[in-house]
Amino acid sequence: MPTPPKKLRKQYKNNDYPNVILRFEDGHEIEVIKGAGKTFDCYAGETIKILAMYDKTSKDRELVKTWKADEFPDA
Repeated sequence: MPTPPKKLRKQYKNNDYPNVILRFEDGHEIEVIKGAGKTFDCYAGETIKILAMYDKTSKDRELVKTWKADEFPDA
């Protein structure tokens, strides 16, 4: 039986976009408004998509970056 990946505590600060959505591999999302930061748990090697949302009334989201969990700063 393989060992599960290591759980990490990371953080993200949104300085550039009105709203950012962090979308994780398992489908859950975290919203970060401009000027705010959030800490979150993730797994080593997990891919996290960073999506910009310019209008909260619209479902349109723009892919800004795709980072591995290890690229985020530690919390």
